[in-house]
Amino acid sequence: MSRDHTRTRTRPPVTLALPALLAVAFLLLPLIGILSRTQWGEVGAHLTSPGVVQALRLSLFVSLWALGLSLLLGVPLAWLLARVPFKGKAFVRSLVLLPMVLPPTVGGVALLLGFGRRGLLGPWLEGTFGITLPFHTSGAVVAATFVAMPFLVISLEGALGGLKQSYEETAASLGASPVRVFFTVTLPMVAPGLIAGAALTWARALGEFGATITFAGNLPGTTQTLPLQVYLLLQDAPEAATSVSLLLLVIAMAVLIALRGRWTGTPVAARSAAAPATAADGAEAAAAEAERAPGEALAAAEVPAGPQDSGHWPLHATVTGFNELTLDADPGTTIAVVGENGAGKTTLLRALLGLTPRAHAELRLGDTDVTALPPHKRQVAWVPQDGALFPHLNALANTAYGLRARRVPRAEARREAQLWLDRLGVGHLSARKPAQLSGGQAQRVALARALAARPRLLLLDEPLAALDQTTRARVRHTLRTHLAGFGGVCLIVTHDPVEAVSLADRVLVLADGRTLQDAPPAEVTRHPRSPWVARMLGRNAWPGTASADGLALASGGRLVTAEALPEGSRALAIIGPEAVSVHRDRPAGSPRNVWQGSVREITAVGSRLRVLVGSAEAPDLVAEITPEAAAELGLVDGTKVWTSVKATEVTLVEL
Repeated sequence: MSRDHTRTRTRPPVTLALPALLAVAFLLLPLIGILSRTQWGEVGAHLTSPGVVQALRLSLFVSLWALGLSLLLGVPLAWLLARVPFKGKAFVRSLVLLPMVLPPTVGGVALLLGFGRRGLLGPWLEGTFGITLPFHTSGAVVAATFVAMPFLVISLEGALGGLKQSYEETAASLGASPVRVFFTVTLPMVAPGLIAGAALTWARALGEFGATITFAGNLPGTTQTLPLQVYLLLQDAPEAATSVSLLLLVIAMAVLIALRGRWTGTPVAARSAAAPATAADGAEAAAAEAERAPGEALAAAEVPAGPQDSGHWPLHATVTGFNELTLDADPGTTIAVVGENGAGKTTLLRALLGLTPRAHAELRLGDTDVTALPPHKRQVAWVPQDGALFPHLNALANTAYGLRARRVPRAEARREAQLWLDRLGVGHLSARKPAQLSGGQAQRVALARALAARPRLLLLDEPLAALDQTTRARVRHTLRTHLAGFGGVCLIVTHDPVEAVSLADRVLVLADGRTLQDAPPAEVTRHPRSPWVARMLGRNAWPGTASADGLALASGGRLVTAEALPEGSRALAIIGPEAVSVHRDRPAGSPRNVWQGSVREITAVGSRLRVLVGSAEAPDLVAEITPEAAAELGLVDGTKVWTSVKATEVTLVEL
């Protein structure tokens, strides 16, 4: 489909179009004036005259030094404004913007009163270091830096603000110090914003006039830059002034065209929507494995578990704040953390990492109390929900990042990283950047990166969510194999009951940041204490109050049960969907729990169908039947049916 068909053409109203055209003409007319009055045959002679050449060299010298000072001072300032909350931030940001709105001559006066020989700092600079800024080239540099640095700070701050902090947090969890994170992750990812800001800063410094002439004067060869030369030429040689003005105009337009509107920069990022993982993902990996030489395939199959720090690290954590819980686990324990949205699952992981003010964790790993340690020294690795692969590094460099942060030699780190990629079935993609990977491939690389970092505590936030079913089963097996020999503790946040049951030794159920249940998977499956967990496991869960003959439901109605609990106690009735019978007519016989309702939804689960039945007499009920039974009953959305549950099929869990 052509672009003309996908975009609606809107005719602008005359009341808006006419002023807009006048604005364009207003801005364009002075430029046309320069072009029309330029003596093109004399441009070369004007620009190569000794005075102009000298002023041009001085302008380049001053502007490049101003750019260097702006980078040295402005980059840390932009990072501070974008990343660190502190009192007075609004004032500091206003201070940064002030030179942009201040008249240049007023800026020059302010510089004189601050750094001049009679200013606040000037006498000290002159007496201690012998530095006199006014009427010196260094003064021109200071003036240019004063008016130009805001462009760099604003551009870079905008780029930093658009960069997800999960990249930097993940790098810290892999063992990278804040300085290493800044230079290896943050700066490369905000490079477009940095380049844009640097270009604007240099162009502004090159064209600075008012602050320079007020603070540094107009001394040929010392402070007389190209804009000041234009000012002098206007008095004696207007034609030459026009030619020099044309040069500055061309430079400014070249910078703006090169930036193409990216004033605030654009952080390097992965594709806005990673390609979804499908069965083709696993097929592609299998095909690549088949193409390997037999020796290579054997080597990949026999890859040993990645080397780990020797030892065992039991976990003890006391978490306060939004989350209120105590967690103890022996080495080699895998804990699945489940709960509905907002239960505090991710907050728990971030508290263990030391990355959130919402909750604080007193954390001990083995014999080491890491509570006071920064994230990069805790040896706690995590995989966030989006994987947070560094988009400027390929898969191999991503995987080796944690090893390099721990000062493992480059060759050894890359070799070990390749082994981990091979184990997870993405070794053939080691040279690809994250943007060239599907969602499933990227998640496997993120897993390899965390496992390769030699952590003592491993935190996985829905690590398999982006994988297709075939790939998920294979990666789940690889992960289970690694965790079996892992000397630390692993916490896995998941919404997948298969992951919770197959990977975990314990299931931690959270509700409002508190522990609702902490038990082996079999116990949670048989006696879930949370309606949400019961539904996640595919069961019906009805809360209520125990009575003499069963359960008085919280939503109204009554459920007859075979077992009895102390009257008045709160309980949860668990009903397996396979225990629910569906009829077109009211059933006769033994069922004591019978309700009339209508079919609201029919979904396929494997070779069976799950039928959601809504009733005015009881909560929604899910039944599981065969497709043949559904066809025989003639079930479609809206069909009136009867449902029944035997009292012996109801399990009561006291809350």
